[in-house]
Amino acid sequence: MAHRISLSTILADARDDLRSRRASRATHMTLVRELASYSTPAEQIELDAILNRADPDAADEIRPMIHRSFAA
Repeated sequence: MAHRISLSTILADARDDLRSRRASRATHMTLVRELASYSTPAEQIELDAILNRADPDAADEIRPMIHRSFAA
């Protein structure tokens, strides 16, 4: 007997995936806005010092966002 997945299950999974992606995107954009608020040289030095003490994987993910906001 073949395993069948109902259309309602597929649609529910797709909705859940979209909801999760939207939430992730919103969180990302909030972080980008917050990082962009560090605009003075002193604030940027402080932010760099914070990242130097942070988890290296997280810092590596955040640094490109910071560099883009500093360049803008």
